[in-house]
Amino acid sequence: MEIVTEAVVAERLRALPGAEPRVVVSGNYATPWELVRILESSLPRCRAFVMNVQSGWPRRDGFVTETPFVGPGAREDAMLDYLPMRLSLVPRLFNTTRPPDAVLVHASTPRGGKLSLGVEVNILPAAIEQVRRRGGLVVAQMNSHMPYTRGDGVIDLDQIDVAIEVDQPLPSPSERDPDDAALAIGERVASLANDGGTLQMGIGQLPNAAVGHMLGKREMGVWSELVSDGVMRLDRAGALDPARNVTASFLFGSPEFYEWAGESTQLVMRRTEIVNDPTNISRHQSMLSINTALQIDLYAQANASYVHGVIYSGFGGQPDFVTGALHSAGGHAVMALRSWHDKTDSSTLIPLLHDPVCSFQHSVVVTEQGLASLFGRSEHAQARLLIEQAAHPRARESLWKAAWSLGLLRTGDER
Repeated sequence: MEIVTEAVVAERLRALPGAEPRVVVSGNYATPWELVRILESSLPRCRAFVMNVQSGWPRRDGFVTETPFVGPGAREDAMLDYLPMRLSLVPRLFNTTRPPDAVLVHASTPRGGKLSLGVEVNILPAAIEQVRRRGGLVVAQMNSHMPYTRGDGVIDLDQIDVAIEVDQPLPSPSERDPDDAALAIGERVASLANDGGTLQMGIGQLPNAAVGHMLGKREMGVWSELVSDGVMRLDRAGALDPARNVTASFLFGSPEFYEWAGESTQLVMRRTEIVNDPTNISRHQSMLSINTALQIDLYAQANASYVHGVIYSGFGGQPDFVTGALHSAGGHAVMALRSWHDKTDSSTLIPLLHDPVCSFQHSVVVTEQGLASLFGRSEHAQARLLIEQAAHPRARESLWKAAWSLGLLRTGDER
């Protein structure tokens, strides 16, 4: 590895082969913004492959964003190339249909001839391996604020071609205090957690609210693509099993959480192919998978990806963890959401999805109205339970009518 100037990085990027080279970039809250700026200004055309693009991402003709999970920085981008795919399968793209020419990573400063990818491991090890095989370019933005985390994100310096040094605090997501609905949902979800069980928490306020009600649990494990402040609080409350690693693929949270991640000897970062493999997920006893959705219909299908037919996020790891949790002994695949969307003044439980399904066959759907246990129920019983236990009272009458018209209720079915 050679520490160089920004001008040298720009020169190396301009030397990439082809008229439209593909560059994989660290995503989420580990975006290497200085390298992104150099990339955008150096290449008239390129394809940037990144997960969960944050605000401030470049938008211009010739700069094509490829992603299986759309973040706020890429929504409504006319140049967006969305790839509908389970997160567990994304690394396969790099040795098949989407071979990368370069990788730009945000990393820690070196220790003993190695550096760490810190809070974003995810798909990056697979991308680096393929770029090295292809004789491509790997560039690091080294940052003393990036925690040095253990696991698959620790790489030898000779795997990095050139690096720049940029010391900047890592960004943190804005956190809202949970309202009464979030607290009610979190409490119901937490009632499904067992001492000695294993947790996966998706992105959002509701999974975090659920973790807040689990601080009294004991000997719990964590196997989750995302880990945030809630796991730090579980650790400090003595809820985690000290004999088990906290396994994650990417992190984001408060500055205090980043400090905890860098100091923890229990946290181990693993690549996406390991963390999101449904077979690996299913091996954990009492796996409690907590995810959320934008809408759920009366067939218990979840839309977590689209708003009015326009891509908003993507599959992510939700279908991986739903499948894995359902095959876990004593596991639950929980879908947690508010029953009513205040901004659009509409029910989140609808008769039938019009947008592509993200996941289905969840074992439990939880809202602030109640808990609908769906596993092993007929489609008629599922529809009835969703209306009675999960739907907002303002939506129930229209949902009863829709269930009848869809053939999900029959004469003799009790309301």
